[in-house]
Amino acid sequence: MFAVKPAGPLKSDIAGGVLKRAPAISEERQGERRNRLSVSGTRVNGNGSIRALISSGDKTLEAASPLESKESNGSLLSSGGGIEVRVAVTVRKKLKETITEKVEDQWEFLVNGFGQGIHIQLISEEIDPAYLPSETPPGIKDLRREDLLSIRGNGKGERKPHDRIYDYDIYNDLGNPDKDEDLARPVLGVEYWPYPRRCRTGRLQQSQINYVCVDLDGNKIDPLSESRVEKPHPVYVPRDETFEEMKQATFSAGRLKALFHNLIPAIASTLSSSDISFKCFSEIDKLYNDGVFLKEEDHKDVVDNLSLGKMMQQFMSVGQRLLKYETPAIIKRDRFAWLRDNEFARQTLAGVNPVNIEILKEFPILSKLDPAVYGPPESALTKELIEHELNGMSLENAIEEKRLFILDYHDMLLPFIKKINSLPGRKSYASRTIFFYTKTGFLRPIAIELSLPPRPSSPRNKHVYTHGHDATTHWIWKLAKAHVCSNDAGVHQLVNHWLKTHACMEPYIIATHRQLSSMHPIYKLLHPHMRYTLEINALARQSLINGGGVIEACFTPGKHAMELSSTAYKNSWQFDMEALPADLLRRGMAVEDPSMPCGVKLVIEDYPYAADGLLVWSAIQEWVENYVAHFYTEPNSVTSDLELQAWWNEIKNKGHYDKRNEPWWPKLNTKKDLSSILTTMIWTASGQHAAINFGQYPFGGYVPNRPTLLRRLIPEKDDPHFENFILNPQQTFLSSLPTQLQATKVMAVQDTLSTHSPDEEYLGQVNPRHSHWINDHEVMKIFNKFSARLEEIEEIIKERNKDIHLRNRNGAGTPPYELLLPSSGPGVTGRGIPNSISI
Repeated sequence: MFAVKPAGPLKSDIAGGVLKRAPAISEERQGERRNRLSVSGTRVNGNGSIRALISSGDKTLEAASPLESKESNGSLLSSGGGIEVRVAVTVRKKLKETITEKVEDQWEFLVNGFGQGIHIQLISEEIDPAYLPSETPPGIKDLRREDLLSIRGNGKGERKPHDRIYDYDIYNDLGNPDKDEDLARPVLGVEYWPYPRRCRTGRLQQSQINYVCVDLDGNKIDPLSESRVEKPHPVYVPRDETFEEMKQATFSAGRLKALFHNLIPAIASTLSSSDISFKCFSEIDKLYNDGVFLKEEDHKDVVDNLSLGKMMQQFMSVGQRLLKYETPAIIKRDRFAWLRDNEFARQTLAGVNPVNIEILKEFPILSKLDPAVYGPPESALTKELIEHELNGMSLENAIEEKRLFILDYHDMLLPFIKKINSLPGRKSYASRTIFFYTKTGFLRPIAIELSLPPRPSSPRNKHVYTHGHDATTHWIWKLAKAHVCSNDAGVHQLVNHWLKTHACMEPYIIATHRQLSSMHPIYKLLHPHMRYTLEINALARQSLINGGGVIEACFTPGKHAMELSSTAYKNSWQFDMEALPADLLRRGMAVEDPSMPCGVKLVIEDYPYAADGLLVWSAIQEWVENYVAHFYTEPNSVTSDLELQAWWNEIKNKGHYDKRNEPWWPKLNTKKDLSSILTTMIWTASGQHAAINFGQYPFGGYVPNRPTLLRRLIPEKDDPHFENFILNPQQTFLSSLPTQLQATKVMAVQDTLSTHSPDEEYLGQVNPRHSHWINDHEVMKIFNKFSARLEEIEEIIKERNKDIHLRNRNGAGTPPYELLLPSSGPGVTGRGIPNSISI
């Protein structure tokens, strides 16, 4: 094994201790180089020199450099001789660059600067070993320690693009009060607004740091906001985490830059002057059939930069550009499916957010909020009202037979409703929805409770709706369902998607780089599951979840979106419950059953997310357990692994600092403990993220099915709008949905977030260019078994989707559940499990 130290911003293709980095060279010499080094070595005549083979395609250059003979941690090089080392340096041509323009310049730099820009030291004859700290050969112990120390930040200094420094910071970069006082946002990661930590950039604080933010109790807090880097300028992430050229040029940087810097402004420019409601359903259909003409003169590169998406297609026209969306899966087979109660219920089990439905365990339903502030704790959903919908079954029997379920957003949302409803164009309730699982095997919504904060004239400000049969009740029921969907969309995006996958993975990744050597077997295991996540998170903080960003503009909570996310982190996130079996048990959607593969049995067998998810979970679990057992062979090998223990302690005490004292953190004493922790992390990065991300456009691309906000409360009889509702209920419904501008913007974002990149790496697959993370033949056998199992799972899921008895994934017009099919191609496919959170 050789240590190659590129003295500059070279990004390694090797994560096993092979490539090491020396201090950076000057920025003038760095440029935009992305060099790939392939190193091999043999012992030959000791002539005291190093010869370097530099190649690109069919062109090869050689360079020689004297080899300084010295002892280093084990006298690998004797003072009396030398070793000739053959080093192949491959310079990959960047996309959109020609060899004559760029590559020859890089050859010249590498040849002329050899020995200045790159340092090579022989440290081992073995290739890419995976060592536990206690097994590290003496000759490379110092190298291992020095490499870890070199990438840990000290909380000081502003990071530069060429840096490879991993450090923690709070979310103090969401607001932009220097630009507009209304863009001030609370800092997340402080006492009142707890949050996982992000990767530190060290940017200077904004000049206006004296603006006032308050917590939920009205206490003033100092935000200490970091200055923002606005789109399209890049935000710092350690250079090993940045997108590679394929992703950079053809998808994320190009596509996301075009989305936020070109397309969304183009949409706003076209529609903002007449940002109006959809007047009829055919106007929504025109987005797919006819498209939206964008102004050509201001945004000429929208088409070129957004040419990849299948769901969103742009075409040239005379003097204009046409933004045309592909028909979302939810209405492609049955355009009226979204209207039906059974589809509304089905999506709680097989939609894009199938992780909030719970079994109804107790009655009456009680709030845990302070009654002095939020009114009586009892729900308005009474026993009589529910029994009226149970076809003769008593409520007690329905609970005992596990036939009543609830989607409960009451306590999560009610503290925010007053603030949300004070925003222009926002009207919301805190909601509870009751479902009945019939003896014929389908889920049916039977009652919806919508609550507003209590008022002196109405201390019990709760309204209950049922589906009814007359025309008025029928339309009011549709409006009530729309409010539930709007709440569900906000919780899905801000809590289940962003918080519980993107944000919570970031500290694991930072800690892995800071505390686990790249020689460590657990680093190698986690390496594929960390790819691109820090950069996609940085882009999200820049353009999605920031003050005034797309999420605030297009989702119900508006400027309070991240406050809601922080409150959910405070009240409901805990690491041990992020394991799929534990989550299903917590929600009552499964019961313990030792005879089942994961030790749980589903209460509703036809629960596609859970049924398919348990297959994937069990495959990951078996792979991880076998991997851990291969490396940790001694009884105390986990507790004696100093790097591993430091890694876990840092995740708890720094990465999730605000949760550091919680009693539920798992111990890390045994192989079983380690396997459980790693399985949860890998599941979060792969299966869980896939299940709640890649269905965003297929389900949310049709606005009436899943509105991201509503603009009107349900009209009541004493409401001046009630007469208009009676005269034209369709107009009332459509005017409650997002405006044409909001809908079109969020559809563009959902399309982008639902798209697989051409260079996606999927679970159970190893990209040949990244196969360095495993070089142990025994481990490869275990991994190949894992890959084979995932192929079996794919076939099992396909067969399930053909089973006519599984009504939540099969039936007339019903889209099959494919979000947890392991493999996929590029584009918006509605399937595929990437290794990592890469979008």
